[in-house]
Amino acid sequence: MSASDDRIVPVILCGGTGSRLWPMSRESYPKQFLPLVSDRTMLQETAARAHGPGFAAPIAICNEAHRFLVAEQLRDTAVANPRILLEPVGRNSAPAIAAAALVAAEANPQSLCWIMASDAVIADVPALHAALAQAAVAARAGRIVTFGMQPTAPETGYGYIESGAALADAPGVLALTRFVEKPDAATATEFLAKGGYLWNSGMFVATAATLLAELERFEPELLKAVRAAMAGAQRDLDFIRLDPTAFAAAPSISIDYAVMEKTAQAAVVPAALGWSDLGSWAAIWEVAKQDADGNAQQGQVELLDNQRCYVRSEGILTAVVGMRDTVVVTTPDAVLVMRRNHAQDAKKIVDRLRAKGIKQATEHQRMYRPWGHYEGLIMGERFQVKKISVRPGQKLSLQKHFHRAEHWVVVSGTAIVTRDQEEILLRENESVYLPLGCVHRLVNPGKIPLTLIEVQAGSYLGEDDIVRIEDTYGRS
Repeated sequence: MSASDDRIVPVILCGGTGSRLWPMSRESYPKQFLPLVSDRTMLQETAARAHGPGFAAPIAICNEAHRFLVAEQLRDTAVANPRILLEPVGRNSAPAIAAAALVAAEANPQSLCWIMASDAVIADVPALHAALAQAAVAARAGRIVTFGMQPTAPETGYGYIESGAALADAPGVLALTRFVEKPDAATATEFLAKGGYLWNSGMFVATAATLLAELERFEPELLKAVRAAMAGAQRDLDFIRLDPTAFAAAPSISIDYAVMEKTAQAAVVPAALGWSDLGSWAAIWEVAKQDADGNAQQGQVELLDNQRCYVRSEGILTAVVGMRDTVVVTTPDAVLVMRRNHAQDAKKIVDRLRAKGIKQATEHQRMYRPWGHYEGLIMGERFQVKKISVRPGQKLSLQKHFHRAEHWVVVSGTAIVTRDQEEILLRENESVYLPLGCVHRLVNPGKIPLTLIEVQAGSYLGEDDIVRIEDTYGRS
């Protein structure tokens, strides 16, 4: 980006586990990577809103485990040359935003950064861009501008912003008086009756220079740690790997607490965008298409005599009869049933499952890898069966196992299999045996996905029985 480039730099925060949307959203594959309200994932919807002539390549921030998901989903949205920052450890939003501001400032300290979460729904994108244009005027004058959503109900799941007087030099932008934590129902009702209170959307617009100056003013140790993490960063493929030791020294704090509640430069643009952060299944029910009885459904679902229910199936037929104000979500390995007014409590179930060591708390039956995904089908004593899908042109690592042998049967597509010194071409309905200890690799040389069935047999079948000899994706 040149010093005169006035394109807006999208900064997309891709962290979080979305545990209130369990069982679909899990730590291994959280809600921002799921298609919850359209055919595109939440990350892809977010990137699409900030894509076009007025925008520079985005800066995305995520953790190490999700780096290939972010890269692949941005690529599928036709986003070119994204800069993907990898957080070695979660430190809330302020350190992540500081790292993004440093990256943007490398090209131009006056780069205008539009900071947003990757998991919100916005129904009115033209209104969003109009609000962004208003915010940009104030931001270029040195303000840090947030977007305040016009409340439509006394919502207790959102933080609030109290707005003040209009800014004379930025039409449509108001002074920001204070942030208010998530209120109880009575306080939220009072806010709506009183007026001047907005939902806190978590979106911000500011120049990189302004963000860094205010972080230096209020959180100098945080900025010092992040500068050190950037100085020690390693760059490979599309990724910028922040130095783990330096980044871990940064305090874990949100940008609201670190800067926005302290700065004199805070401002807000009130907007009605059809916004939701999709923080629960109740929120998804609200934005979903509903029938005459207020029911919303997705997937293989059959409903009879229900009212105001949300029912979703990610596979098996799910029939619901005679329920009111209920959420039912079925996945291949877990089912959630709850009253809609208990939607925020889904997180408590996840915490309980995690404490018991139940893998469904954090892992999906389908596990995603940079080359594609695999799905567990059958688990028995000393054997298991998986379905493996490899994207066109991708390859697994060159590896070996100490405790298991494997059989691969190609279901569709074409495979090139390395087995020690051999190279074997497999077509549909052909198979290969990989004895314990052999060095092997799987490649999809074709133009369509490669699907195969893998049968493992041995004394230990854990994923950690993989010795990687060579890996395209830099995994150890």
